[in-house]
Amino acid sequence: GGVDLEEALRTFMGTFGGGGSIFDDFFGGGGRTHETATRGADLRFDLEIEFVEAVLGIEKTVTLPIQKTCEQCNGAGADRDSKRESCKQCGGSGMIVSSTGFFQMRQSCSICGGTGQVITKPCASCAGSGLVKERQKLNLKIPPGVETGSRLRLSGKGEGGVRGGPPGDLYVVIHVRESQLFKRQDLDIVCEIAVPFHIAALGGEVEIPTIHGFAKLKIPAGSETGAIFRLRGKGLPDPRSSHTGDQHIQIHAETPKKLNGKMKALLEQFNDATGESQYPEVRKTRKLAEQFYREKKTRESSSAK
Repeated sequence: GGVDLEEALRTFMGTFGGGGSIFDDFFGGGGRTHETATRGADLRFDLEIEFVEAVLGIEKTVTLPIQKTCEQCNGAGADRDSKRESCKQCGGSGMIVSSTGFFQMRQSCSICGGTGQVITKPCASCAGSGLVKERQKLNLKIPPGVETGSRLRLSGKGEGGVRGGPPGDLYVVIHVRESQLFKRQDLDIVCEIAVPFHIAALGGEVEIPTIHGFAKLKIPAGSETGAIFRLRGKGLPDPRSSHTGDQHIQIHAETPKKLNGKMKALLEQFNDATGESQYPEVRKTRKLAEQFYREKKTRESSSAK
């Protein structure tokens, strides 16, 4: 009297209505694996585009080597006059079963790939794989406003299916090169520009670049370096909606590099006409420095005693 573990487990599962299907698979009692249509794999292609192409949108033609369904055998992998035979390695089950004590391990047969059948005469075009590599030309329509990481899905343009299965999809992942002039923040554009120092001081109108062309921007008198202005609707379009971002312009005052005698004389007159009250940030910095030096002197005196 030893106890048959498999039979006991089958009886237990039957009591709860399980029908033993789990243990049929676990102990190697499953049915034969039949060859079925298989969908082709999805593919990924990384495409790098220029910043201006992301702004405008563009159509590009690319040529990719893709495994397509073999037309000779329609993905079956067998020659037309070939026949399929039961795999001798697995006995047609598609699985190789090995026992370890009470348990049985099941693995797909390496000879038939788990189909349970072998081809007597493989297709000459695809060598039995059901797929052939072809260079396929694809037209990609990239909408305006795409950013790095955007994905385009081309349905049915991936790897071909086998045994009558449908092809997979192709995903094109966009990578946008950076611009030297414009920086992107979501749909907004950030641009840093220099303005003549007298315009920053007196105020005036300057011409600034946007992704749509040059535009006029009014600079208020007394604008400091780092000041940011916004132009509504001058950003990027959202490829998924009708929304458009803004453009943010950060200015810095540029001083002239080469001064002639007349320019120097005028600036000296300007300097004589202005006082400390015109430069509150300069005064603030000086006060903080003087406070620091007083504290420093006090501590040095205390340490010397």
